[in-house]
Amino acid sequence: MLRKKSVDYRELFPENQMDEEKFTKKLADMFPQGKDILVGPGDDCAVIDNGSDPLMLAAADQLISSVHYLEGCPPAYAARKLLHRNISDIAAMGGVPTHALVTLAVNPLDEIWLADFHASLAESASAYGISVIGGDIARLFTKGEVCSLTILGKVEREKLCLRSAAGTGDLLYVTGVFGNSFHSGHHLEFRARLEEARFLAGRFTHAMMDVSDGLLKDALRVADASGCALSLDPLRIPLRRGATTEGALTDGEDYELIIAVPPSLSEELESAWPFPGTPLSCIGRFTEGKSGEVTGLERLNLTKLKTGFDHFNEKTV
Repeated sequence: MLRKKSVDYRELFPENQMDEEKFTKKLADMFPQGKDILVGPGDDCAVIDNGSDPLMLAAADQLISSVHYLEGCPPAYAARKLLHRNISDIAAMGGVPTHALVTLAVNPLDEIWLADFHASLAESASAYGISVIGGDIARLFTKGEVCSLTILGKVEREKLCLRSAAGTGDLLYVTGVFGNSFHSGHHLEFRARLEEARFLAGRFTHAMMDVSDGLLKDALRVADASGCALSLDPLRIPLRRGATTEGALTDGEDYELIIAVPPSLSEELESAWPFPGTPLSCIGRFTEGKSGEVTGLERLNLTKLKTGFDHFNEKTV
């Protein structure tokens, strides 16, 4: 007979405060990992080591109507975003995507909506050489859509990038521009930085992360995982049209890359950068200090900012 391990939920939610970061870390501790798991929960992807090269990558993400896109969003845009945000996770590990499975729960169960969604998904997957190998469709009891995609990929051992691999003194680079992602439409039309990540991985960095929940929050995740503090120069953050510096730090949905680069490689990186359509900016440094601590925001009186999107406490759109 299978015995359930008891869980004291008071330990997960002290004083009834649900904190996404602490909760997910404690949940991860509940799942023992096999010997083939090189990286388990806590990075952009899990890394599976089958004893050969390349390593296997696996990740899952979801879209929820009225949370990740507005009601009435065309299904083709929703499908494209679902795939690209998963590709962005693969990119952050230095890898390439190979396979995907997609599950949908929708209401109403509309054939035209489903056909448009899957046609767009097929087109986007084909462009990246991704085989969609299965999934599931179900009906929700309430109106809306919940779309989930599991993506598989591969990465050479020498190219593997982890958010825990930043070093004290590394420079903090980012691709692209930030802020105003939702109202500008960028959150539906972005392109995962797969080519840029492959160029960077192993040559200029072994520490990357994609920005989905906010630049500040995700940069702090890298710093915390790497045992570093963070020094930011908010004046150097490249802004999307209509964005504020505060929004650039906290809005999220940018799907750009955070990159830790040793200072000895920065000049070579900037001179060799082969993507004229993708800005590359140095906005800070990983420093010695308390893990996850941030300095520099006081320059613009931004010390009381929320760090970014929290799935447990944010209101929907």
